Amino acid sequence: MLNAIEVILICLVAQAALTDLAMRKIPNVLILSGLVLALLLHLLAGPPWAPLSHWFAGAMAGFFLFLPLYLLRGMAAGDVKLMAMVGSFTGPGAALKIAALAYVTGGVMALTLLLFSGRWRQGMRNLALICKPLLLRLLGVPLLPVPLPPSASAGGIPYGVAVALATVGFIVSTHR
Repeated sequence: MLNAIEVILICLVAQAALTDLAMRKIPNVLILSGLVLALLLHLLAGPPWAPLSHWFAGAMAGFFLFLPLYLLRGMAAGDVKLMAMVGSFTGPGAALKIAALAYVTGGVMALTLLLFSGRWRQGMRNLALICKPLLLRLLGVPLLPVPLPPSASAGGIPYGVAVALATVGFIVSTHR
């Protein structure tokens, strides 16, 4: 049986997914409300150290697990903040598992979008443009990152949907 924290989290990620689908944006008020709700629920339901061990560590884990993809221009800031909110509910260990599921789900969504939209060649060119400077820097060549032209996007995906599906999938799997 689902507990209150899980039910509230499912409602929040469902709202984020629907908003991301409709507007391609996850509102900051939704993220902030979720962070505050998670903190309050951990304060009320858990031991005195729960806010530090579960809420803060989970939020930081979720944030830093998605930050690299944001820095590589692979997702928007709202998706990173959404994962931080999910982590604040679940704690760092579960945030790691949910992030891994979301990466796989988002990757499948992105590949499907690229294939069905006919933009897979543009997607491969963008990937090469992003990875080339990183690989050269790993070899010790000092380079500046090459910005993608604004019109070079192969299309974005509503990554909030991937986070929501991963969160629900993880919660369901813990109750089997």
